[in-house]
Amino acid sequence: MKRLVIVNGTMGAGKTTVCRELKRLAAPCAFLDGDWCWDMEPFVVTEETKALVQDNIVHTLGGFLACPAFETVIFCWVLHRQEIIDGLLARLDLRDVQAWVFTLMVTPEALRCHIKKDIAAGLRTPDVLERSLERLALYEAMGTEKLFVQGRTPAELAREIMDRLGG
Repeated sequence: MKRLVIVNGTMGAGKTTVCRELKRLAAPCAFLDGDWCWDMEPFVVTEETKALVQDNIVHTLGGFLACPAFETVIFCWVLHRQEIIDGLLARLDLRDVQAWVFTLMVTPEALRCHIKKDIAAGLRTPDVLERSLERLALYEAMGTEKLFVQGRTPAELAREIMDRLGG
């Protein structure tokens, strides 16, 4: 049975870094970062671009899940509402696929630290911090498996995910 592992969390929680570690542990696998589907200039969020991005995600995940070369498919994105996750999953063929959804939980203090480092490195713009902080409470209400990131390395979090997957 294939595994679909979804890792979500607010911007700056460490999703991509954790998933890169997880990719090494879960091989043979494929990894899709939802941010790659948003790579556009100018960055425009409209109903049309949201629909386009979700179509691209479903298409790519579906292709990875259908490919016999991969046992595990890893996907990360800022999925701040349960209905976004449910909508994506409903559009995938999940026969013979076991799906897990993990949320990286981060305190406001740790999030400020992460995002300020990214801003200083030119990886994020300052407006991301407030938008990310505003979304924290949304993740607490989601029906996902929670992983608390404080005091833990991405490698430790990836190992915990693998343990929860059963190996």
